[in-house]
Amino acid sequence: MHYRYHESPLGRLLLVGSGAGLHKVLMDIQDRPWTIGDDWQPAQAELDVACRQLDEYFSGRRTRFELRLAPKGTPFQQAVWQALVDIPYGQTTSYSALAARIGRPQAIRAVGTANGANPIAVIVPCHRVIGANGSLTGYAGGLPRKSLLLKLEGQRQHEQVELAL
Repeated sequence: MHYRYHESPLGRLLLVGSGAGLHKVLMDIQDRPWTIGDDWQPAQAELDVACRQLDEYFSGRRTRFELRLAPKGTPFQQAVWQALVDIPYGQTTSYSALAARIGRPQAIRAVGTANGANPIAVIVPCHRVIGANGSLTGYAGGLPRKSLLLKLEGQRQHEQVELAL
């Protein structure tokens, strides 16, 4: 595994990847310190493409990431994270619509928990999931960061688009 710190409008990010793909993009959150694995190595050029694409996204020049992703999670979490990737840039959806999208319409809370456990912030766009009433709801990186990301994508907080099933 390789790791690298990267400055962004959200603050410093920690990227972690391997030959299998990108495993993590973590935000610097005060009450959740990062733990660097004993077997992790500082990246040389291994994470350059991910950093370049993040910079392009933050500058408004990229609306879709083209990276190999390798997040670790349960099959349910993997299904939720894949559904997140399918939410178009500049659009939002609700937790209930996301649950329906993965074929588990009663699992709204579990979808919210999987959304919050997303290890690849920004690139797997969990910030695009909002409350059914259009309100901003929980975000592991904090609501100010979620609001910033939605504004960057040109999304007003009260606009919502349901994903087609």
